[in-house]
Formats: sequence, structure tokens, C-alpha cells
Amino acid sequence: MPRRQIEVALIALALAGPALVAASLPQAARADVRISIDPGAVAYGYNDGYWDRDHHWHPWPNRADADWYREHDRAHYYDRRHDRERDGGWRGNDRWWDHH
Repeated sequence: MPRRQIEVALIALALAGPALVAASLPQAARADVRISIDPGAVAYGYNDGYWDRDHHWHPWPNRADADWYREHDRAHYYDRRHDRERDGGWRGNDRWWDHH
């Protein structure tokens, strides 16, 4: 096999490796996601933390929680720092949880 084909094959394997490993895990292992926040308490999420519904600011305890919330509640997640917003990102007129 020519050197170039070997290089391409190795690069392809390196890129596909993580997906192949994840696909080989049992469904239960892939679905076993644990978060340390109560998603029902989050009013508005930002990339540096979140406001709870009682208007208290919290930094994300870890990156996994921020990623989980972003993926599961895109309507109330803002991919920017909260301090870049007026009122620190508290959207007091949008109490969406009172209407659900």
C-alpha cells in the first residue's frame, strides 16, 4: 500500500475511532447521563451559569451540566456570558415557567 493511502487510512481511523467506541457501548451506558442541577429550577441559562427561578445566580457546577442544559432547553439558553446582558441576563418580564 502506498504511503499516502496509509496516511489517509490512519487519519480516517483516528477521526472515526471515538464514534466507533461510542457505538459499541450498550444503550444503557450511553443513556446514563447524570447532572448535578435541578433543570426545573433553571430560569435562564448562559454559558457562564444560570439564573434560578427565585432570581439567584449560580455558576455551572461543571461543563457537563451546562452542555446538558443547552441541549435540553435551547429556548432558555443563551450562548454568551450573562454579564453581557442588560440586568445581568435576568429576563424578569419573561417568566415562561408561569405559563407551562
